[in-house]
Order: sequence, then structure tokens, then C-alpha cells
Amino acid sequence: MALRLRRVAGAPGRIWIVGAALTALLVAIPALALVREAARGSAGLWPHLLAHVIPDAALQTAILLTGVGVMVTVLGCVTAWLVTAHEFPGRRIFEWALLLPLATPTYIVAYAYLDLLHPLGAVQGSIRWLLGYASPRDFRLPDIRSMTGCIILLGFVLYPYVYLTSRAMFLTQAANLVEASRTLGTRRGQVFWRVALPLARPAIAVGVSLALMETLNDIGASEFLGVNTLTISIYTTWVTRSDLAGAAQIALVMLAFVLVLVMAERHARRRQRYWTSPQRARSLAPGRLGTGAGLAAAAFCALPVVVGFLAPASYLAAEAWKRFRFAGLSANILTEAVTTVALAAVATLTTLALGLAVASAARAAPGRLTALLQRLSTIGYAMPGTVVAIGVLVPLAALDRWIDQSAQTWLGVATGLALIGSGAALCYAYTVRFLAIPTGSVDAGFSRIPRSLDHAARSLGENVTGVFRRVHLPLSTSALASAGLLVFVDCMKELPATLLLRPLNMETLATHLYGEAARGSYEDAALAALLIVLVGMAPVIVLARIGRRQPE
Repeated sequence: MALRLRRVAGAPGRIWIVGAALTALLVAIPALALVREAARGSAGLWPHLLAHVIPDAALQTAILLTGVGVMVTVLGCVTAWLVTAHEFPGRRIFEWALLLPLATPTYIVAYAYLDLLHPLGAVQGSIRWLLGYASPRDFRLPDIRSMTGCIILLGFVLYPYVYLTSRAMFLTQAANLVEASRTLGTRRGQVFWRVALPLARPAIAVGVSLALMETLNDIGASEFLGVNTLTISIYTTWVTRSDLAGAAQIALVMLAFVLVLVMAERHARRRQRYWTSPQRARSLAPGRLGTGAGLAAAAFCALPVVVGFLAPASYLAAEAWKRFRFAGLSANILTEAVTTVALAAVATLTTLALGLAVASAARAAPGRLTALLQRLSTIGYAMPGTVVAIGVLVPLAALDRWIDQSAQTWLGVATGLALIGSGAALCYAYTVRFLAIPTGSVDAGFSRIPRSLDHAARSLGENVTGVFRRVHLPLSTSALASAGLLVFVDCMKELPATLLLRPLNMETLATHLYGEAARGSYEDAALAALLIVLVGMAPVIVLARIGRRQPE
């Protein structure tokens, strides 16, 4: 061990290695604190949780994950194959429009549909008018507050994760593979099942895993729709019962679900190997569908766009306009918007800086140590927001107490909860949760820079830091910009960690929306929800532009 440390100390770019090690430590601290807090016991409530809370929450979580997994797989794969392999009316519009549900967080979609599909709302009222019924007692649709409603809404919002990964795989599949299968007797209608789908299994597994992790992280939609998941149990155990240790123990159960998802994703592609020609492969040319089949394909692609984006976004715009005409722009909304942007901006800058340190260490000194540090720094993305919040609160609360006691002893001044009360804990949680985005994006950007440029700069007298400043950073601005945009929007949309770690006198757009929806005052939250959706469209536009360039 001492020899390894001496090698690191004398290695090129040791500053970057130390920075990467500190970053990995910052990410690992919440996970270690969570395990320690769970080991302390739950003040007598653990037997109650084990007997009455965890089994039901785990069962409902498993049912929700299964249903959402099936929905996102079907919607994502079928729509991706339709827009890639077939020509039909509106195909070019659907190529990017199918990404739009990514702009609407799950809790906003649930919030919108609770009002849209209310028994006294416009949708059910119109249906009763068409069918000749006069009262909700005579006819009403099934209540959306159910497991089925939650599965359907989450599926229509989260399917773009599968659509993105599977379409990227379909686009890169060479046309000669399809033609070879046709010469061997495969009919055109069977190409999807026998050639395209098996080759895309690894990409589909990744997309489904991402969608299911977002389902696990959800707190607003599940609570609004009456589904008691493990995330809801963590929140109620912590906030309602004031039992942090019990919440930490439920969080460990939730981490077991995440571990199962990761293992299942790796198991799905453990023995799969692919061979591609070194020559440039020819892309698959879309085949034109007949009139009836083309209209059916357009209708199938339009359904998730309408349900997952157009309907809730139109509702939010109409309600926000009515609220604005009635009461104008609330001063609280402006304050909350500024607070949201400030927190997201600070967390984004911090996350980008740490991601740069980790990626630069891997570039400057490639090896097992930097690869391990890179993996450790990205584990936060696999932890749901509630789990990260518990892991962050425990060490920062202890640090706050130490700072307060030291300040009183040496300076005679009480600092109170300096870190938790200022929002620093929330920014820390954002950083841990989303550090994987800039780390992966910058590392991918660095991989496109030839090593010969590094050697040329070093031969001209630049050290490792100079190479980073003069070569790597200028050539990675696009990767940094896209990563920063994604982190910023994710921070603005993050609800579970924000609910649990925000200071008492601080509201963001997400927490404002959650509070108003919990009270049933939907019209007061429409503007906040609309602002989040509008900001969320920025990464969708970026992804759509990248998708257009993929065939090239």
C-alpha cells in the first residue's frame, strides 16, 4: 500500500489523482453514513416496520417496477423501430417528438392528470355528455389513483429512456445484416423479432434500468396516485415518525432493489458479443408502409406523445394563464424560481468541476486506481434521492454540531445548522446524485481527443495541468455544455432530496408544486409546473439534435 501511494505521489497528474480520490470519498461518505445509521437501530420501531411497513411497500414497489418495465419496453422498442425502419406520415416529426415526455417530470404528469381526469373535470364531463349521462353517479371512469393508473402514467413518461438507447442501436445496425437475414428466408415483418431486437438487447436493458431507477426515485407521482412504495415509506418514516434510523433501514432495502436492477441489466448482456466490419456500415433505409399501416404507425407514435407531454403541458399552460389573468404573477413564484435556479447553478458548477477532476485523472494516469476512483464517483446516480438525502444528512448534521460547539467554545458565537440551514446540504446531495453525468460525458469527450495531441503538448514544455488547460478543456466544451445542461435541469426537477433537505424557510418550484398538489389547490401550482416543463425542454432539444446527427 505504501509503495502504491509513493507511485501515485510521483505519478504525472498527481494533483488530478488526489482530486479524484477526494471526489470519490465525498460520494462514498453518504453511502457509508447510511449503513452506519441503519446499524444503530430504529428506537423500537424496526419490528413494526419489518412486520407492517416493509413487506407491503416492497410488494407494491415490485409490482410497480414490473408494470413500468413492461410498458417502457413495449413503447420504447416499438416506436424506435417504427421511426427507424419504416416511412409513414409524420415520421420525421415523431423522431424528436417522442423525446418530449422527458421534459415532464413524473410528479407533474400525475399532478396534471389528477385534475384532468377528476370525476367533475372536463374529460369525464365531456364523455358523460356524449353518452347521455347527467351525473358522475351514473357513469365515471376508473379512479386514476391506483396502481394501474400509476403504472400507465409512469410508463408514458419514462419510455424515452428505452426509445433513446434502442433507436441508437437500430440506427447503427448495418443494413447488410437485415439483407442477409432476408436472403436466408426471414420475412420483412420478422426482421424486428429475429434480427433487430436480439441485437438491441443490451441497449434495451440499459434503457429499462434507467427508467426503473427513475421509478424508484419517484415520490410525488406515487404519493399523489396512492401507491405506497419504499420511497414513500422512507419519507413518512423520517418526516412523520421522526425515525431517521428506521428510514435508513428502509433505504438499505431500497438499495437492494437497485442492486437487483443493476445485476439484471448486466446479466441480460453477460455473454453477448458483437462483430462489426471495420468498413463503414450502410444504414438501414426506411421502407414505406401502406396507407392503413402508415396511419396505424402514426397513431401508435402519437399516443405516448399526447399522453406523456401534450395533454399535461396544454393543461398546465391553460391553468397557468387563467391564474395569471386572475391574480397576476405571484412574488412567491419569482422568489422560488430564483432560489431554484441558484441552487441548481451552484450544484451544476460544483458537479462539473468534480467531474472534470475525475475524468482528467483517468486521462492523465490511466490504470486500475483511477478506474476505481471513476467508478466510485458515479455510484450516486444509482442511489435514489431519498437514499442520498439520508446519507448526506447524517454526516453534515454531525459536522454542523461540531462547528457550532467549536464556534461557541473559541468565539462565543452560535452558528446553528450552518450547512443544513444554508442549502449546502441540498447542493451536496445534488452533486452526489448527478456526478455521473459530467464524469461520463467529459470522459467520452476526452476519448475523442488523440493521445498524440497530449504528447505534442508535453514535448513543447507543457505539464499535465497545462495540457488540460490548453488542449483538453478547449476541445471538450461541447461535452461540458451538454453535461452542465443535463445536470442543471435534473437539479431543478429533483423532488425527493429537495423535500427532505431544504431549509425550513426555503421553497423551490418543485416543493411548491408538491405542497399545492398535496393540498388540492391545483391552479396555484400550475405556473410552477409549467416553468419546470419549459426548462426541461432544453435537454430534449439537445438530444433531438444529437439524434439527427447519429445516422451520419
